[in-house]
Amino acid sequence: MAALCRGRHRWKRTNCLYVLARNLTGKFDYDLVVIGGGSGGLACSKEAAQLGQKVAVLDYVEPSVRGTKWGLGGTCVNVGCIPKKLMHQTALLGTAVKDAKKYGWQIPGPVCHDWATMAEAVQNHVRSLNWGHRVQLQDKVKYLNIKGSLVNEHTVKGLTKAGKETILTAKNIVIATGGRPKYPANIPGAMEHGITSDDIFWLKKSPGKTLVVGASYVALECAGFLTGIGLDTTVMVRSIALRGFDQQMAGLVTDYMEAYGTKFAWKCVPQRVDKLSSGALQVTWTDTKTGSEHKDTYDSVLWAVGRAPETKALGLDKLGLQLNKETGKVVLGADESTSVPNIYAFGDIGEGRPELTPTAIKAGKLLARRLAGQSTELMNYDNVPTTVFTPLEYGCVGLSEEEAEKRHGKDSIEHVGYRTTTNTLLASAPSLKFVFLPPQVVCERGGDQRILGLHFTGPNAGEVTQGFALGFQCGATYSHLLQTVGIHPTCAEEVVKVNITKRSGLDATVTGC
Repeated sequence: MAALCRGRHRWKRTNCLYVLARNLTGKFDYDLVVIGGGSGGLACSKEAAQLGQKVAVLDYVEPSVRGTKWGLGGTCVNVGCIPKKLMHQTALLGTAVKDAKKYGWQIPGPVCHDWATMAEAVQNHVRSLNWGHRVQLQDKVKYLNIKGSLVNEHTVKGLTKAGKETILTAKNIVIATGGRPKYPANIPGAMEHGITSDDIFWLKKSPGKTLVVGASYVALECAGFLTGIGLDTTVMVRSIALRGFDQQMAGLVTDYMEAYGTKFAWKCVPQRVDKLSSGALQVTWTDTKTGSEHKDTYDSVLWAVGRAPETKALGLDKLGLQLNKETGKVVLGADESTSVPNIYAFGDIGEGRPELTPTAIKAGKLLARRLAGQSTELMNYDNVPTTVFTPLEYGCVGLSEEEAEKRHGKDSIEHVGYRTTTNTLLASAPSLKFVFLPPQVVCERGGDQRILGLHFTGPNAGEVTQGFALGFQCGATYSHLLQTVGIHPTCAEEVVKVNITKRSGLDATVTGC
C-alpha cells in the first residue's frame, strides 16, 4: 500500500503494520477523539468542544443480526430508553381507555391496537432525535460516520462502510461504544430465527404471539408493553427476575404482570428454535423443576439474556489495554482512565459501572472537564436512581435489602414498609390502577438511621424516585422521612408514611389513608 500522507503525519506500510512518523512539532489533529456516538460519547464531545477543545466523534452502527440499523444517538435514543418509554406509554394509554369506560366514558366498539401506526410514530420521533444530534454537532464537533479502532495511545484508524481508511491523531482518546444484546450460545435456531431489543422497536409489523426469553429489566419491559397492546406474551425465566434488584420488589412486579395478562414460564430453559413450514417458530424447552420437555409455537422469539460490551473490534488487545476476562469490559480507574495512558473509557463498557444513560452522560461531561483542565471532580457512582418501566413501574435508589445485608450485616439494618402477602397482590386487578403498595426503605438500625435504599412501585415511579434521590445526596435518614409531610392523595406520599419493620412481624399492607 502506498504511503498515506495526512496533514502533518506520514504513514508508511511496514510488515503489514502502520508506523507513525510524526514531524518535529509533535502536534495532533485533535485534542480529543471520542469513539462512540451514544448519549455519553456525544455529551463528552460537546462538553469538550464548549471548553475550547478541538474534538472529533466517530460513530458507526453495525447492523444487528436481523439487519436492523439506525442513526446517531446510540442505544438509548434508537433501541433503548426512548422507543421503550414511548411503547410503554402506548400500552398505558390503551389501559386507560379501557378503564375510562368504568367511569362513564362512552367508547363505541372494541378497543384495539395497530402496531404499524405506533411503529411509524415512534420511529419518526427517533429519526427526529437523530437529526437533532447531527445539528447540535455542527460547527462544534467533527462528526465522522466511520468505525474506529485504536492504533496506539494517540492514534485512531477509521474505516468507512466502503472500506476507505482515515487516520486521526489526538492528545486524548475516549472510548464510549456501549454494548449490544447477546444471543444465547449453543441453542440451535436462536440467532437464525430470534430477534433482540435491537430489532423490536424497528419492526414494521406486529411481532404477534411472542416468547420473551430472559427476566432482566429489558425482558420484562418489552413483555409488559407487548401484553399491554394486546399481544399474547410469555416470559421464560431460567432462575429469578430482575437479578441485582431488591427481590421482594421484583416479586411485586412479576405478580402484577401476571395479573395484567403476561404469562410466565418459571424455571425453564430453551433448547432449540425451529421454523415450521407455516412460518411459525416452534420452541422446545426443559422445565428444570420436573425435567420434562415442552413445545409451543410463537410468531416471534425475543432474546433478552444480557448485553455484551462493544470492545472486540477496537483493537484493545494490541495495545495491552486491561479488560475483565469474564465480562469483556474495560477495567477503569476512578477518573475513567484505562491501563494505557491517554486512553479513557466510560459508560456501559466500563467494568463495575451502571449501564444507565444518565450516568454515562454525567461521567462523560465530567471527564471532558478534567481533560480540558477545568475541573478535578470525579463521577460519583453511589446511589444512582433508576426505574424499571414495567406495567407496575418500579423505581429505586441505593441498596437492595440483599445488598445492604451483605455489606452491613443483617442485624445492622432495618427494613421498613415491607410486605408479607405478595402472592395475593392484585390478583383481581385487570389493569393498572392507583393502588397503594407499601414502598420499601432499607436503613441503618442504629444511630441516625441513615437510609441505605429506597424502593417504590406504582404509577410514575421514575418521577417519584427522582425526587427522593436528592435526599440521598443530602444524607437522608429515616427520621427525615418521617418528618416529611406527604401530599394527599398521591402514591408518593406512601414513602413518607412507612413505619412497620420487617423485624416486627406485622403486615405492612396499606389499607387506606
